[in-house]
Amino acid sequence: MLFLQLPLLLALLVSGDNEENKNSIPEGFQEPVSFKVFCVLSFHNSSWVQSLGSGWLGELQTHGWESNSGAFIYLWPWSKGNFSNEELMELQNFFHVRFIRFVQAFYNHARKWQFEYPFEVQTANGCELHAGKAPVGFVRVAYQGSDFLSFQNKSWVSSPEGGKRAEGLRRLFSLFGGTDEIIHKLLSDTCPRFLLGLLDAGKAYLQRQVRPEAWLSPGPSPGPGRLMLVCHTSGFYPKPIWVMWMRGEQEQQGTQRSDVLPNADGTWYLQVSLDVETSEASDLSCRVRHSSLGGQDIILYWDHHSSVGWIALAVTVTLVLMAGLAFWLRKHWTHRGSPSSRLPLE
Repeated sequence: MLFLQLPLLLALLVSGDNEENKNSIPEGFQEPVSFKVFCVLSFHNSSWVQSLGSGWLGELQTHGWESNSGAFIYLWPWSKGNFSNEELMELQNFFHVRFIRFVQAFYNHARKWQFEYPFEVQTANGCELHAGKAPVGFVRVAYQGSDFLSFQNKSWVSSPEGGKRAEGLRRLFSLFGGTDEIIHKLLSDTCPRFLLGLLDAGKAYLQRQVRPEAWLSPGPSPGPGRLMLVCHTSGFYPKPIWVMWMRGEQEQQGTQRSDVLPNADGTWYLQVSLDVETSEASDLSCRVRHSSLGGQDIILYWDHHSSVGWIALAVTVTLVLMAGLAFWLRKHWTHRGSPSSRLPLE
């Protein structure tokens, strides 16, 4: 049935103006831009496989996948890009059939290729764009985390790490007449067009500017006479940000930067720390630069943080003492002023 659909699928996938699409990355997006589809297959035994699929525009997940039906899940209002429902349905059907064949190939040859259950297979498919250059498409297959198979120049190539098993799978895939041409078109034409459509449809969201919030805190003590100064920045978008501990205009080379981590709302969080002697903490500041700040850096001074901390501590202690005194006075006067419970003698 799939082979009867190949001419229609090829007609839908080929763009009328491929050269123009290769070079038309919208203004304001950092290069390179990429779209990738990941799939993880966990083969538990000869009759049970679990799969997880997802689509990513750069580091933003845009699609999910329902493996039983093969249905795409569109996670954002703009996740369909500028493709028609007909094009998306043809792609969905093709990927679902290809997924079934892929799984069946491993099941049918598990004993011959000496795959030992349980095992895991990972696939990565997609394309990357640079302005003025031809798209770079890729398909990679890994077995237990090691390179196994890839698609290059319209044909499958086995990895030396995969040995005879990878070579056997390569020969098997090469027998699927017509699909190599479709995969090539998907990588060189369809994926770049879909990627550009996502950038255009999601431009307002993808190019938004969200200012970071920043604050200071002490970290775990590194040892006697030392301080760990921590600068937090959170809620910023896009991801690129520069944060550094400074003394005046001099960057502190001991600054340690954590990974930039995602928040639930799609913004980012970063923590930058500095281990210093307590006597050297004076005059240090944390400086934050981000595209949303319009060239006006955020500068937080550790001295101010320390002063605020001591003031907050003093206020807290005073309030606790006043509350304790008020409680004591109330109890004392209530006890003195309470009427006697004894009845007068007649």
